[in-house]
Amino acid sequence: MRLAKTLPYLLALSLVPAGLSGQSASASRATPTDAASAPRSANVEAQVFVSALQAIGQLYQEQLSDSTLWTRALDGLIESLEDPYASVFTPEEVEVFEEDNTGNYAGIGVQITELNDVVTVTAVFRSTPAAQVGMQVGDVIVGVDGHDAVEWSSDTVADSVRGPVGSGVEVTVQREGYETPLSFPITRDQVHVPAVEADLLAGDVVYVVMDRVARNAAQEMDLVLQEYSDASGIIVDLRRNPGGYLDESLMLADLFLEPGDRLASTRSRNPTAGGESQEESWDSRMIARVPKTPIVVLVDEFTASAAEILAGALQDYDRALVVGQRTFGKGVVQTVLDLPYDRKIRFTTGAWFTPLGRSLHRPRDGSGRPLEEDPDTFPTVSSAGGRELVAAGGIFPDLEVPYDTLTLAERELLSQAAEAQVPLPLRIAEFGFAEARVLEGEGLDPELREDAFGDFLDELEVEGISRELLDNEDSRRYLRWRSLISIADRMDRLGSSVGFRMERDAALAEAYRLLLDSSTQNDLFAAAESSAAERSLGDQGAEPDPVEVAGRR
Repeated sequence: MRLAKTLPYLLALSLVPAGLSGQSASASRATPTDAASAPRSANVEAQVFVSALQAIGQLYQEQLSDSTLWTRALDGLIESLEDPYASVFTPEEVEVFEEDNTGNYAGIGVQITELNDVVTVTAVFRSTPAAQVGMQVGDVIVGVDGHDAVEWSSDTVADSVRGPVGSGVEVTVQREGYETPLSFPITRDQVHVPAVEADLLAGDVVYVVMDRVARNAAQEMDLVLQEYSDASGIIVDLRRNPGGYLDESLMLADLFLEPGDRLASTRSRNPTAGGESQEESWDSRMIARVPKTPIVVLVDEFTASAAEILAGALQDYDRALVVGQRTFGKGVVQTVLDLPYDRKIRFTTGAWFTPLGRSLHRPRDGSGRPLEEDPDTFPTVSSAGGRELVAAGGIFPDLEVPYDTLTLAERELLSQAAEAQVPLPLRIAEFGFAEARVLEGEGLDPELREDAFGDFLDELEVEGISRELLDNEDSRRYLRWRSLISIADRMDRLGSSVGFRMERDAALAEAYRLLLDSSTQNDLFAAAESSAAERSLGDQGAEPDPVEVAGRR
C-alpha cells in the first residue's frame, strides 16, 4: 500500500445539526407520504443522521459522550463498506503504519495482519527480539501481558506490544498443531530490519529473501544484483512477504525488465479529479541488471500486495519461473486521505493488474475470507513467450509445490509437547542461541554438536516429553533439523540456514535443483515442465527423483 501525500484539499460534508425540540418522537417523525413526495437529498439524510445522533446522546439509557458516538458512527460507516482493508487512523496509528513499512521502530520485530478475523503473525524479522524467542509466521496472537486478545484488532495488538526500549512484554500465541497456547516473554528493542538479504550458495546460485517491500527495498535489491552479477542463477524468496510500498515494487520490477516493458497498471477513482475513473500504467525505464541470469521466484499464500506486483510482472514477461503456492490476492489500490485533527482514512479506490491485465485481487467478504471459486472457470492469458498463465486473482505458480507434511511421529512429538506444556519452538530457539554463541566463540561454522544435542534432548525429557518419542528416528531428525536452522539463523548465516531448510523445504529445494540444471531462463521453464510431469507421475504412484542439496559456501 502507498501512503498518499498530503492533499491540497479535504473532502468533507458540512453538517449543521438541527436542535432537538420539545416535540414527542411521534410528532417529529416524517410520514411515509412525506418521504415519498420528494427524493431525499444528501443534506436531508445528513440532518436526519445528526438529529438521531443527538437524540441518542441525550436520551439513551447508557450515557455516551459525543466523541464515543461519532467514533462508533465512523466505525459503522467503515464496516458497511465491507472493505477488509478500510480503516481510520489516529495520529498514533499513522506513526505505527509508517514505522512498519520503513522498518525502523521500537518493538519486538513482527508484522501482524488480520486474516480470517484473527490477528496473525505474517512476518518475523530476522535478528529481532521476536525471532530470538522463536515466534513464527502463522502464529495467532491470543494474549498480551495476560490479557485476552482473541477479539482484539491488529491495531490494538500492535499498540500493546510496542513500548520503550528495554521494557518487557509477554505475547501469547496459538500455533497450528498445538492444543495449548505458547507464551513468549520478550524484551523490546530498537528494531531496524533490512528489507533484502542475500547469500551465495554452491553452484553460484544466489538466494535472495525479501520479508517485506519496505522503503529502499529496490535500492537494496539493486546492490545485491550488482554484487552477484556473475551468478549462474537467482532465487528470489517472496514467501510470507505481506507487501508494503507499491512504488518500491514497481522499482523492483524495473531492475529485472527491459526499457519499455509494462510494470503494472491500475483502474481506480482519482482523488485529485473528483473521484473520476482513471487508468494508469507504469513502464520500465532502466536496463535490466541481470538480463540473462535464470530466476526463480518463490511465493506462498502469505505473499501479498506489493510482493504480488513484482512476481506478476516477472511472470508475465517470462523473466522468472514462479514456484510454490497461490498468493494471497491483495491487489487493491488503497488511498489514504487527510481528515481533520491529524487523522487519516484509508479505503479501496481501485485494483492493480499485471502487465498482461491479470487482476491481482482475489475477491473476499467483509471479514477478509476468500469467496468460493470454480477453478474450471478460471480465465487464462498467454505470457510474452506463449506460456499459459491463470488470471483469477493473485499469482498462480508455474510449478506448484506443496508444503512438506509432518510424519506421524513428528505430529505426536508436537502434540505431546503441547500436552506437557513444553514450548518446543522456544526451547529450540534457546538451544540454537546458546549453541550459536559457542560456535561463534570458537570460530566454527553452524553445526550440531552431538553432546550438546544430547543434553538438549535430556532437558526436553525432564520437561515432560517421553524418552521413547525423543529416541524415535523421525522425531529426532525433526529436532535436529529445526535446531540446525535455529543455530544458523542466530549466527546470521543465511547460506547455511538455506542449506538446512532445503532438507524439508520442498519448494526451495526444487528451485535450487532446477537452477543447477539450467543455464538460461528457457532451460529453466523446460526443466520445470519435466518436474511437473514427474510430480504428476508421483501422484499416481511413481516416485520422482529425490532432490540432492549441494554443499554450501
